[in-house]
Amino acid sequence: MTVELDLTADPVDLTAVLVDVPSVSENEADLADAVERALRALRHLEVTRSGNTVMARTNLGRERRVVFAGHIDTVPINDNLPSRREGGVLHGCGTVDMKGGDAVMLHLAATITEPRHDVTFVFYDCEEIDASRNGLGRIERGELKDWLLGDVAVVCEPSNGVIEAGCQGTMRIEIRTTGKRAHTARAWMGVNAIHALGEALRRLDAYEPRIVEIDGCTYREGLQAVKIDGGVAGNVVPDSAVLTVNHRFAPDRDLAAAEKHLREVFDGFDVAVVDHAAGALPGLQAPPAKELVEAAGGQPVAKLGWTDVARFAALGMPAVNFGPGDPTLAHTKEEHVHVQQISDCARVLARWLTGA
Repeated sequence: MTVELDLTADPVDLTAVLVDVPSVSENEADLADAVERALRALRHLEVTRSGNTVMARTNLGRERRVVFAGHIDTVPINDNLPSRREGGVLHGCGTVDMKGGDAVMLHLAATITEPRHDVTFVFYDCEEIDASRNGLGRIERGELKDWLLGDVAVVCEPSNGVIEAGCQGTMRIEIRTTGKRAHTARAWMGVNAIHALGEALRRLDAYEPRIVEIDGCTYREGLQAVKIDGGVAGNVVPDSAVLTVNHRFAPDRDLAAAEKHLREVFDGFDVAVVDHAAGALPGLQAPPAKELVEAAGGQPVAKLGWTDVARFAALGMPAVNFGPGDPTLAHTKEEHVHVQQISDCARVLARWLTGA
């Protein structure tokens, strides 16, 4: 499929064109080709590509650099292509997550040739699948890492057109208990490993999560059991069981502090960390971030999930989420975006980049 993109078109119309180019994770080549062709036609940008990640940047010698990032892949199509527009709403796979944000970025790249900050645009692949495939991670580990560096990063993930600052960290643990098998007719001869999880579940039920305020943003933590495995047969006392718990924690805690906290909560149990990702502090005191808040004209809120802003935070950069669309609609068959949010986000970011 060969598609020619008009990056100077209305960002709403551009969103519809992007949506109509299928780009399910690992199948982004057609869209990456179109994005690369369109960006290489812009003389004021330096452009490079790694796999299906396309990057472009200005080199104007400005004092600061802003990095915009947006993934071009989507979850599998669910009978929601091609796009369709009904009044002020655009429907279709990727309208929210996150081709509306990509369209805003592409429009900015084409129409703002003399920004007051140098600007880098990163359109990356494989965000919706295993983190090891994520295009940002691949760039960070390779020779093009310098393309990700700047003074502030804006990830144009859907945020309902509100600045969502930083993000929570996440950690998943497994709590294992052991027992002794026996026939359930002679249960007293065994030790039930599932019953042994009862105390861990009681601690979870009584747990009171923290509410943390950072830079005026309120992060609400959480600790939830998400899975229980155990059992041998309908007439056997189980000799092993596993309780999986997910912890979402405010970015004032690093991974070591989060793990220490969980081991304290479940003291006396066999605890193993099986997955983790650090959070990102909001960083709203950095000068470019302050300017963005002023341009948006609203109160930033905390990002209560995890996003790729954490990757930029790990590189020492403040980072925020700012893009069109309701994130609760992402990955649903009913995915849609109010076109006014696309227009508003484009206007806010243009005002920030130009100082107009």
